[in-house]
Amino acid sequence: MLYFSRWKAILIWLVVAATFLLAAPNLFSPETLAKLPSWVPKRQMVLGLDLQGGSHILLKIDQNDLIKDRLETTRDEIRTLLRDAKIGYTGLSGSGRVVQVRIRDASQVDAAKEALKSLTTPVSSGLFTGGAVTELALDEPEPGLLRYTLTDAGLTYRTSTALAQSIEVVSRRVNELGTTEPIVQRQGDDRILVQVPGLQDPQRLKEILGQTAKLTFQMVDQSMPVQEAINGRPPAGDTVMYSKDDPPVPYLIENRVIVSGENLVDAQATFDQRTNEPVVSFRFDAKGATRFGQATQQNVGKLFAIILDNQVISAPQIREPILGGTGQISGNFTAQSANDLAVLLRAGALPANLSVIEERTVGPGLGQDSIHAGKIAGLIGSVLVVAFMFVAYGFLGFLANIALAVHVAMIIALLSLLGATLTLPGIAGIVLTIGMAVDSNVLIYERIREERRNGRSVIQAIDSGFTKALATIIDSNVTSLIATAVLFYLGTGPVKGFAITFAIGILTTVFTAVTFTRLLVSIWVRRARPKELPRAPVTFVPAGTKIPFMGIRRWTFALSTVLSILSVVLFMTVDMNYGVDFKGGSLIEVQSKSGPADLGDIRTKLSGLNIGEVQVQQFGDPTDVLIRVATQSEGDNAEQSVIDKVRAELQDTYDFRRVEVVGPTVSSELARQGTIGMLVALVGILIYVWFRFEWQFAVGAIVATVHDVVMTLGFFVITGIEFNQSSIAAILTIIGYSLNDTIVVYDRVREDMRRYKKLSMPQLLNTAINETLSRTTLTAVTTILALLALVLFGGEVIRSFTLAMLFGVVFGTYSSIFIAAPLLILFHLRPTASGEAEGDKPVGGKALTT
Repeated sequence: MLYFSRWKAILIWLVVAATFLLAAPNLFSPETLAKLPSWVPKRQMVLGLDLQGGSHILLKIDQNDLIKDRLETTRDEIRTLLRDAKIGYTGLSGSGRVVQVRIRDASQVDAAKEALKSLTTPVSSGLFTGGAVTELALDEPEPGLLRYTLTDAGLTYRTSTALAQSIEVVSRRVNELGTTEPIVQRQGDDRILVQVPGLQDPQRLKEILGQTAKLTFQMVDQSMPVQEAINGRPPAGDTVMYSKDDPPVPYLIENRVIVSGENLVDAQATFDQRTNEPVVSFRFDAKGATRFGQATQQNVGKLFAIILDNQVISAPQIREPILGGTGQISGNFTAQSANDLAVLLRAGALPANLSVIEERTVGPGLGQDSIHAGKIAGLIGSVLVVAFMFVAYGFLGFLANIALAVHVAMIIALLSLLGATLTLPGIAGIVLTIGMAVDSNVLIYERIREERRNGRSVIQAIDSGFTKALATIIDSNVTSLIATAVLFYLGTGPVKGFAITFAIGILTTVFTAVTFTRLLVSIWVRRARPKELPRAPVTFVPAGTKIPFMGIRRWTFALSTVLSILSVVLFMTVDMNYGVDFKGGSLIEVQSKSGPADLGDIRTKLSGLNIGEVQVQQFGDPTDVLIRVATQSEGDNAEQSVIDKVRAELQDTYDFRRVEVVGPTVSSELARQGTIGMLVALVGILIYVWFRFEWQFAVGAIVATVHDVVMTLGFFVITGIEFNQSSIAAILTIIGYSLNDTIVVYDRVREDMRRYKKLSMPQLLNTAINETLSRTTLTAVTTILALLALVLFGGEVIRSFTLAMLFGVVFGTYSSIFIAAPLLILFHLRPTASGEAEGDKPVGGKALTT
């Protein structure tokens, strides 16, 4: 495996050169890159919202609005069609998802069904699918009573159509704000994901997205005082509506719509030339201009109302006919509110209300702090790992560090090339892969040392070390990839960013260790022609170590059983510190504008807002405060009201650095997805290990992994660390790491079973564990060093994530030795003689040694 043809070596060096070339743009500012020639690569990593600031908002379309609108349309169609057919009817009404009408004359029932036949005619559900959907189903529960029910397929069709239309409208609205590279995309069957990086005013975005923007021009009924209509009953065909003033002014509005926003072709924020006040100038299309002109000609001297989402913006008097199809909307606007209204009108109306069910907003200041913390943690973690590798392997460690530099550059290059988003957990993923990247090198180097101790020449030992380590490297990394793939599929936002980074890191690890490190070693061997392997400054695990691990397996089983039961009992009886991801509510991070934050003053101000349970705590620096507000019983919209109230109360003295709002809809889904994710990952890994080994190995690996998950859950309960969506990412990563460790031990067990046919299972396991102990120890230490850097310097935002990872790595190493391996004895992987005590002796009664 040490031989490389010239073309293969050239190809590898070209890949390395391309890696650094593609990664280099991330070292320069966009202004500097713009000055470089066009042929120079300029793509940089896309920073996530948690690093550059911005808003992540998940909107849900209101199906009740769609049902209500469809029922109103159906009633109007029934009324029109029966009148045109001159068929008498009564009792036309609608409720729930049903519209019904009674035909007066029994002899006209068949004629009525024929007249209303168009209501049940299937409609095309797609241009390319060719399918058809029947929106309304007709039944006749009693003679003469026709009942039309909105079908499930019809509602799905309406929702899908409305969602597509809403995405177009939302895209236009967001683009009108002038933000850079916003993302508006469909998520699921009834949701829209909006991500706007670098947005300074998320409140404005929510206000613009939350309005339906149904604009109508209707006449004001002045035939009776509006107060009389409020106290009594409005005349037929009229509705009482209120203005946006404070206090609101009531108007009696005729239901007949003169012109709607559908006839609007343009709207711009301008200034009234007479009063110099901000107004919105509008222009109708030909049809709208004609209708508007006719209405103003017929109603000179009367009031007409401009209505937006059932609120009167203004109600001016028609002094003269407006025939040009243009006009102005005034209503105590500021320059910004006039511009926002113009944006809404230009973008068009939404077909239904959109509710904000999840919001994650990060201020640009916090984003810069996160980048700085990530750089510091990454630098310190890298230095610790590099130093440790050199101490552990000497010159071979130096070669591994060169490969490590290529590994990091390759991650950055691929993230840049793919346009993948780098998030704060993604930085943690890079730092973590730095710790885990040396695992493959450690596997190879330890195997080389072992082959040399067994009498092979240096070249033979190196060649055999790379060959024999390859299968173990692939097996251990595939299990990590399975967990990461599940994490990517189920995660959102920053967690998905971590999954992408970690997956890329696993793939580049295999390339740099198996291919690039091998090339470097082959060059060294060819030029130096060494007679002996390079000595390491420090030997952490002496050669020939024979620790009787299986001799204490009963004690470790008992300890793990007690701890597991304790963890489960605590999990069932003590409330875990669930974050807003799982129990809903609001999380707000604020920073004092001057001096340390006053927690007591914040509690006092918020306690009078009537927003339920509020927790206020120090978070990092004395100026930083974390505010948690319990989920609101009134639903998703109430969660947004909480943020508005808190912002109004604190914005004068505090900067809002981070806002996370998760409604009950999303929180329940995240909890379900997290549970499903862990189960799917475990099943996938079980199948893979079963396929590669035997059933005893597969079950043993899963039991050991479940043990680690249970221990980690107990850690969350005991420490009170917040359990949020990133904690699921930590657990799935622990699953991958733990299995990585277990697979290395199992791979050696399988190899030794072929080598030592008569060795008892306990002795064989002791041999396999001792042979891989150097690898287990060194990998654990390098990973722990990288994670310690993240815990100490990575910032408060990801501290709970990295602490859980640190705990998981320690217990994952423990379970590989003391849980996964002894289970093979319990499962009778190798049959023993009937008189043998616990399988501790080989057949024949003599203990064999290696």
